Amino acid sequence: MSHILTLVVDRTSATLSDAIIARVADAIQCRPVVLLSPGEAADLPCAAPPDMAAVAAALDGAAVDAIPTRARGRRKGLLVADMDSTIVTTETLDELAAFAGLKDHIAAITRRAMNGELDFPAALRERVGLLKGLPLEALEKTWAATVFTPGARELVATMRAHNATTALVSGGFSFFTARVAAAVGFDVQRSNVLLDDGRALTGKVGEPIQGKNAKLTALHELAAARGLKMAATLAVGDGANDLPMLLEAGLGVAFRARPVVAAEARAQVRYATLRALLFAQGYRLDEIVGTD
Repeated sequence: MSHILTLVVDRTSATLSDAIIARVADAIQCRPVVLLSPGEAADLPCAAPPDMAAVAAALDGAAVDAIPTRARGRRKGLLVADMDSTIVTTETLDELAAFAGLKDHIAAITRRAMNGELDFPAALRERVGLLKGLPLEALEKTWAATVFTPGARELVATMRAHNATTALVSGGFSFFTARVAAAVGFDVQRSNVLLDDGRALTGKVGEPIQGKNAKLTALHELAAARGLKMAATLAVGDGANDLPMLLEAGLGVAFRARPVVAAEARAQVRYATLRALLFAQGYRLDEIVGTD
């Protein structure tokens, strides 16, 4: 079989029933079913690319993610992940802005930038400029409230255990990415730098700004360093600045993504946790390292 359709649910809120699996398998004529995690994930081997319209009709609105991949080379040697709203559950800059009483205003700019409606570097400079004078303790308070997305540690630990390089590449800031990378276990982290005077933010960001081209560049550079073809890479993100790397990677996954990203990405996860990215590579439950 040349292709695989992986069905995944969020095990904390749903069950992948035999009935749902059978309904999808019948709709696209893909068998035999391979259970990856009972009640959570299953593979359907297919002789051709699965008809995703037929899959959607068979699922009939059920909270099940369906991820199509090629059967060959499913396990990837490089992961490049976005941070905000991907590895962590929030937009850290928006949360930081709350300490300046500007969360709603800055979050509105963030939404437009992530939807591709604004130039990313210009929008970042604007948002950071509004935070001029914010005391540095606001950064520590924001970090203390930051929550990791379920499955993040499992994704990174499992891929590293199978000799993959893992990189956190963000349009956010090194104050947060350094801590997230250390806590989750990423090999590499790249991001922007918030400038300060030792007491408060200056309202400036270090140049050059890491935008969408930086993420794509990181994907290529890290793949080349490992001698990997693009087919052997995995990228995940949610915003418009992630889209170039998602389209270039061997497996590019839009994770609970903005509409403009979900519309263009070849694969997306709307319901499940980041464990879905492991199941999409063919990992079974007993191969997953650690628990979130």
